[in-house]
Amino acid sequence: MILYHTGDKEIRNPDIHYGRKNADFGWGFYLTPDREFTYRWAKENAVVNEYELDESELSIHTFTRDAGWFQYIFDNRRNRDGLAADVIVGPIANDTIFDTFGVISSGYLKPEDAVKLLMIGPEYTQVAVKTEKAIKQLRFIRSERIKRIADDALRMEQEAYQESFAQVLESIIDR
Repeated sequence: MILYHTGDKEIRNPDIHYGRKNADFGWGFYLTPDREFTYRWAKENAVVNEYELDESELSIHTFTRDAGWFQYIFDNRRNRDGLAADVIVGPIANDTIFDTFGVISSGYLKPEDAVKLLMIGPEYTQVAVKTEKAIKQLRFIRSERIKRIADDALRMEQEAYQESFAQVLESIIDR
């Protein structure tokens, strides 16, 4: 599996313990198999690292964008990573997940309504390498520093997402 990680530096030896333990799939090294997504969303002067993951003998759990995925992410945001897997593959929760969970914990929004909001927009895939066993099977291939130019398609995608989110939220509130 060819995977990409974008950051501010070359990462030849990733650390699964670096970063937030309450991310979508808990502690781990996050990548994506979607090369186009990586380059399109990279910030100016970012470094895109490319890796190959040897999947043999690894426990890999794959989520789809559904209620089970939502519950797993919801639990991780509360530091309850309970899935034993070397690698987790699944959709990236959109940025509004933080706000959505805040609304849920306040009692204003029901979990099923939050799922509706999280289904909005395009679906991008992330891969979380979660164990030392798996990180040893992740081979660094190369890195590239990129110069990003303004992307009208990205801006239009973000605007469409915000409009859709507002419409769904309004329909939930009006009930």
